[in-house]
Amino acid sequence: MENTNINIPIVSTIPFVLMLLSIAIFPLFWNHWWEKNKNKLMVAVILSVPVVVYLIAGGLSEKLYETIVFDYIPFIILLGALFTITGGIYLSGDIEAKPIVNTTFLGIGALLASLMGTTGAAMLLIRPVIQTNKERTFKVHTILFFIGIVANCGGLLTPLGDPPLFMMYLRGAPFTWFFHLAPEWFLTNVLLLVVYFFVDSYFHKKEPEAAIKLDHSVIRPLKLEGKLNFIWMAGVVLSVAFLNEQYIPFIAQNHYYKFIREAAIVGMAALSLLFTTNLLRVSNNFTWEPIKEVAYLFIGIFVTMVPCLLYLESNAKHLGITSPQQFYYFTGLLSSFLDNTPTAVTFHSLAMGLGQPTGNIVAGISEELLRAISIGAVFFGSMTYIGNGPNFMVKAVAEENNIKMPSFFAYIYMFSLIVLLPVYVIVQLLFVN
Repeated sequence: MENTNINIPIVSTIPFVLMLLSIAIFPLFWNHWWEKNKNKLMVAVILSVPVVVYLIAGGLSEKLYETIVFDYIPFIILLGALFTITGGIYLSGDIEAKPIVNTTFLGIGALLASLMGTTGAAMLLIRPVIQTNKERTFKVHTILFFIGIVANCGGLLTPLGDPPLFMMYLRGAPFTWFFHLAPEWFLTNVLLLVVYFFVDSYFHKKEPEAAIKLDHSVIRPLKLEGKLNFIWMAGVVLSVAFLNEQYIPFIAQNHYYKFIREAAIVGMAALSLLFTTNLLRVSNNFTWEPIKEVAYLFIGIFVTMVPCLLYLESNAKHLGITSPQQFYYFTGLLSSFLDNTPTAVTFHSLAMGLGQPTGNIVAGISEELLRAISIGAVFFGSMTYIGNGPNFMVKAVAEENNIKMPSFFAYIYMFSLIVLLPVYVIVQLLFVN
């Protein structure tokens, strides 16, 4: 669908702005009301209705349909399946939450994120991390770095790592091309892990003596249960990787054949529910509330952001974005506040519209621009709670376990701006030029 000649008024973006403000402000002033997921859904529906009416009346219903059917539904199916499957993997026991132990957890998460996706790695490890740190008084910082490393930056090495990379893969980037991003992946995650180690060491020294003694005394060997779920998770990963038109050509004949992949993913989640005992999930403090929160909020985000993406596409040629540095920061900026997957797709379209590229061509655009778009989308998705799907899920699981997380704005000024952004600037200066 071509949108470059459509005049999209900027006023149409107001519902999206209000959606973001709701996520940011309601927890600050009406937290008790906002805690109920049905109220989140009500806000999402109220703000989505005028957008739906506007798009249908303006002859843009096809774009709305594509966003809901081919973006939102696969998005929530994948997140829901990984949430379900990892919720059936229970790591029992309790080891001492020393800084080196916590740093090792996050380092393992950085490696797993590129193998099973940021969502899979985050949902697999967040509960063990919380379990390990339950005797600790200061643990919010651990969850913040967990979001930055495991739920985002760790997923840069393969198209399975993060949805924006998978979209670039479907547009022609070879699977092995993403291995070329290893220097950026390594530097970013090492810097964040080093910073985390010193931050956690600082807070570990501030722990009350009673908390340290309890953490030291309550030691139980680690025991992994629900191992069969690793098979279902492997099934999800293989479905995402191979059930597409690149490997099954007939899928390209009809958009709806793409849902073969989603059907397989739902099947893996169903097998997890069938073969995992309810007692194991209860032991894991598993509930459906976190995925409900993500589903309700992101239906509002996906619908209300359609005019924003249309506005960006229709005005792309007038924005003057041409250099890799500009693509890196603008992709990053919008990935922070729009979901990073459609943002990456939009900037890929912008790069395609710049004319005949020179140098190495990957996925139809210059390799330098693809590198900037991929890195910007993945890394900057960690700048806010809404930049990447797993961020909200990690936050919700932490809050379910009585860890008081920062508000939307507090997350940005307490963590993103002072920890993440300087690292991302260093990456740009060294690699994106």
